[in-house]
Amino acid sequence: MAATQKLASCRLPPLPTIGEIIKLYNLKAQKQLSQNFLLDTRLTDKIVRQAGNLNNAHVCEVGPGPGGLTRSILKAGAADLLVVEKDMRFFPGLQLLSEAAPGRIRIAQGDILAFKLERRFPANITKTWEDDPPNLHIIGNLPFSVSTPLIIKWLEQMSNRSGIFTFGRTRLTLTFQKEVAERLTASTGSRQRSRLSVMAQYLCTVKSCFTIPGQAFVPKPNVDVGVVHFTPLAQPQIQQPFKLVEKIVKNAFQFRRKHCRRGLEMLFPESQRQELTEELLCSADVDPTLRPTEISISEFRALADAYSKLCNQNQGLFDYNFREELKFKHQVKRQSDGGNQRGLHLHTTTEEKADGNH
Repeated sequence: MAATQKLASCRLPPLPTIGEIIKLYNLKAQKQLSQNFLLDTRLTDKIVRQAGNLNNAHVCEVGPGPGGLTRSILKAGAADLLVVEKDMRFFPGLQLLSEAAPGRIRIAQGDILAFKLERRFPANITKTWEDDPPNLHIIGNLPFSVSTPLIIKWLEQMSNRSGIFTFGRTRLTLTFQKEVAERLTASTGSRQRSRLSVMAQYLCTVKSCFTIPGQAFVPKPNVDVGVVHFTPLAQPQIQQPFKLVEKIVKNAFQFRRKHCRRGLEMLFPESQRQELTEELLCSADVDPTLRPTEISISEFRALADAYSKLCNQNQGLFDYNFREELKFKHQVKRQSDGGNQRGLHLHTTTEEKADGNH
C-alpha cells in the first residue's frame, strides 16, 4: 500500500506536451547557446535510468530548457530537484512544472560554470569519500559549448573533493557530442584516446551508456549525442594534485602523432631539457617511443610521481611554461634584429655623409 502511494506521488498530473510548451511560450532554440531540445519522453526516461535509483534522491539538473528531462527525473521519484537554467525564457514552463509537483522543484537562474551547487543541498546527505556515493545526482542534457569546460571543472573539484563533491562521490549522468563521449570513454591505444580520456578515467569509472541520433533533437544538430555516466573512484588512480596531472597529460598529448618524448620534454627549460627528460622517463620506466595514446593510466601515474619528485628538487620547475620561454626568445630576437637594422641604417647614413663631403 505504501509503495503504491509513493508511486502515485511521483506521477505528474496531465500537462501540455513539451512540444506544446515550446509553442505556447514561443521557445526557439538559440544557436549561440548551443540549445537543442529533446522531446521524446522514451529517450529522456532512458537517460534518467542510467543515473540509477532516484527514489527520494536529491538531483541537480543542468540546463533543463523546456523541461523534458525534468519530467523524467520527477517521474523517477526524485524528492528534491534543483534545476539550474541560464536562459530565463524557460522559466514560465518550468514554473508550470513546479506547480504540478509541489515542493519537489527548485528553480535557479545562473551559469552552471560559475554556480555554487554545494550551497544548494543539505549537509545531512553527506557521505564520507570512502563510503557509498550520496543520494545526490547531477543529470543534464548539456549544451555542446559548455560540456567540455564543465566536465573539466567537475573533475578538478572531484580531485579536490570540493564543490558538489563535498557531499561525497556524487554521480554524474550527462550528454556530450558523440566525439567527446568517445574520448571520455576511450581505452588505451584507441584512436579516440585523448587528454580527456586520461583525466576522466584516473578519477572515475566512466561508462558509455548509449547514443542518441541527432534527428531526435530540435533543432537537429550535425552530430549524434552520447550519454555518459561517471562514478568517482574511492581512490584515484593517480595520487598527485590535479594541476600536476593535467600538465603532464596535456604535454604528452600536444604531439599526439609523435613519440611521447617529444611532448614530455617540453615540461623542462631548454638548458636542462635533455637531461631532465631522460631522468623523467628513466625514473617512470616509460618507453620514450610510445605514442601518447598508448600510455596507460599506470604509466601516467609513474610519470606524474617522477615529475613531482623533479619539481621538488628543482625550484620553480612546475611553473615553467615552454611557450613563455619561446615567446621571450622571439622578443629578444626581434629586438636584436631591430638593433642590427638600426646599426646598419646608421652605418649607411654615415657613409652617405662621407660621400657627400667628398
